[in-house]
Amino acid sequence: MTYCVGLLLDAGMVLLSDTRTNAGLDRISTYKKMYTFEVPGERVMVLMTSGNLSVTQTTMARLQDAIDDPDATEDTSILKAKSMLKVCQMVGAVLADVSAEITQKLERNSQATASASLIMAGQRRGGEMRLFMIYPEGNFIEATPDTPFLQIGEHKYGKPILDRVVTPKTTLSDAQKAVLLSMDSTLRSNLSVGMPLDLTVIKADACCVDEYRRIESGDEVFAEMSAAWSKALRDAFSDVVI
Repeated sequence: MTYCVGLLLDAGMVLLSDTRTNAGLDRISTYKKMYTFEVPGERVMVLMTSGNLSVTQTTMARLQDAIDDPDATEDTSILKAKSMLKVCQMVGAVLADVSAEITQKLERNSQATASASLIMAGQRRGGEMRLFMIYPEGNFIEATPDTPFLQIGEHKYGKPILDRVVTPKTTLSDAQKAVLLSMDSTLRSNLSVGMPLDLTVIKADACCVDEYRRIESGDEVFAEMSAAWSKALRDAFSDVVI
């Protein structure tokens, strides 16, 4: 299991993912789930993954191979595509193909199917910022001003705070606080989600990563924020009159 969240705001985009993979109680590992592709000033894209590790790693590898191909075109490389919508369609097609191939292999051995989902955030020069959630079948939905955030993985614990505080007008600073508190709630309630965390901030129209941070277990700032949030919740609970 995993938890990844992306926010689409007037000021930019904020993305956060955990790094824990779980194949059983005694098979817990750390794997990066956030991948960045950029031509600074021209375009930037961030992909976050959830689901079968074989599917997600193969998908990322094929996307990178297409980028590295000297004969790459706008129809094969996500760094050459003419729009973020086209990028999303390309990523979805690769994800669907990989999911189908690996599932077919598993079914031959009477094993479960394999699937994964992605969040894709990006902008190209002259275009708008866009945020998509891509399903295992390759279809997708897009964030809107009414729903300016998307989540994949173990999303239910971290959703309430996003519903309450995030709007398109939210500042990038407050957005970072919101996704980190959303993750903190998830970490407390589900052991299959774990640190370290990867946080990326992209400012509107910059077409490059403005800030990237890896937050390790024991990070003092994150721990202080978590403790302050817990105290605020306890105090608010005590003040409620029924």
